Amino acid sequence: MADEFDFGDKVPPSFDRMDGEAKGFNPGLIVLLVVVGLLLTFLVGNYVLYVYAQKTLPPRKKKPVSKKKMKREKLKQGISAPGE
Repeated sequence: MADEFDFGDKVPPSFDRMDGEAKGFNPGLIVLLVVVGLLLTFLVGNYVLYVYAQKTLPPRKKKPVSKKKMKREKLKQGISAPGE
């Protein structure tokens, strides 16, 4: 029975790299590295552009509030609108 499980001289093919023959990388690993690299490049590029835009672009102007809305807000706060 011990003869069936005698793996002493057998090395799995994935670990058999000592024979001088360099085998290529796993194609799945290459695809994964390329995808992760592109994703990281995209995220870092977005961050750099965001920081650059924050520094260089002027702040966005707010829309002017209509007189009707201003009147409504002042009435909510209990302040009478001017001209009433």
